[in-house]
Amino acid sequence: MSKGVLQGIRVLEHGTFITGPAAAMLLADLGADVVKVEQPEGDPFRAFRGGTYSPHYQTYNRNKKSVRLDTRKPGDLARFDQLVREADVYIQNFRPGVAARLGAGEARLRELNPALVYCAISGFGPDGPAAARPSYDSVAQAASGFLKLLVNPANPRVVGPAIADALTGFYAALGILGALVERERGKGADEGRTKGRRVEVSMFEAMTHFNLDAFTHLFSEGEVMGPYSRPSVSQSYVLECADGKWIALHMSSPPKFWEGLAKAIGKPDLFDDPRFATREARIEHQAVLIGVLGGFFANAPRAEWCRRLEALDVPHAPMYDTNEVPEDPQAKHLQLFVDAPHPGKPGERWRTVRSPLAFDGERALEVTAPPLLGDHDAALHEGRSVWAPREAS
Repeated sequence: MSKGVLQGIRVLEHGTFITGPAAAMLLADLGADVVKVEQPEGDPFRAFRGGTYSPHYQTYNRNKKSVRLDTRKPGDLARFDQLVREADVYIQNFRPGVAARLGAGEARLRELNPALVYCAISGFGPDGPAAARPSYDSVAQAASGFLKLLVNPANPRVVGPAIADALTGFYAALGILGALVERERGKGADEGRTKGRRVEVSMFEAMTHFNLDAFTHLFSEGEVMGPYSRPSVSQSYVLECADGKWIALHMSSPPKFWEGLAKAIGKPDLFDDPRFATREARIEHQAVLIGVLGGFFANAPRAEWCRRLEALDVPHAPMYDTNEVPEDPQAKHLQLFVDAPHPGKPGERWRTVRSPLAFDGERALEVTAPPLLGDHDAALHEGRSVWAPREAS
């Protein structure tokens, strides 16, 4: 097994809930050595479902180590400072001003380690009229205009996973990687080049950027997109089959896809109907077409529709429940799900989705389960290094 591309990079994560931990996990998946600094009671996400190992916490904390430190206490602050001196990256997702009160503000850490890449994640940015406001996933989605594109007007309630939290973590990891590349290129150059960068990203900025398509339509055409704007243009459908299972189609614009669909449902003349004859007509009358197609798909089970559509090269996929995905033949072929010893249940395995990135054809099949609370406290208190040894360059 080859080493991760970030082997030797040391990341100190001072994060809670999702954004900071997600950023650190992405770096850990690439081989970085990540130490998660937690308050004595642990990341609050640990306790979301009984004990200190909730599935919420597990999602964003694999491939890490855990130490408990209360940096308001002199002894713990000294231990924290030693970790900072040895780190390449520091990540925090506190509200503006909190890190400084915990002894982890950028100016202080920069004195300890000038080359440190300091990443600060916030809800609305470091300053401005909204900077002090609390922000969670739905808040950022709403403020960016993205949530309005997800909520069904006929049943207005929040749906789906924590998109803003996870995406902010992705953007933070991307910024950190850029700063690390710049720092490595500047080795041996003037002091200004070798100093570590401050990387800042807010959930508001991340989700607004992710919502780029909607703003491009606004600025170029004056169009305010709604929840059905993109699905109608892309001609996306979800249809229930005879067995109560669902299938998804993404028909896009090539005529061959529509011709294949017409053959699959046994009605090759369907698109002689002027309401469906052209791309523009199908966009305008999508609601009607959904009803027409729904009548056909209700007559056969999902597996049969998948067989027919695949034979005719129609873009489709079964709309799986989560528990169906691990059994998908392509998921098995790609070794998409991996496992490791469970740290809290001897003899049992902990299972997860591996990193989707492969390097030189090699998949990330090795994973370490999320750490138990304080699993590296002993090494820290005994004065032993928590970090993995760096290989000689």
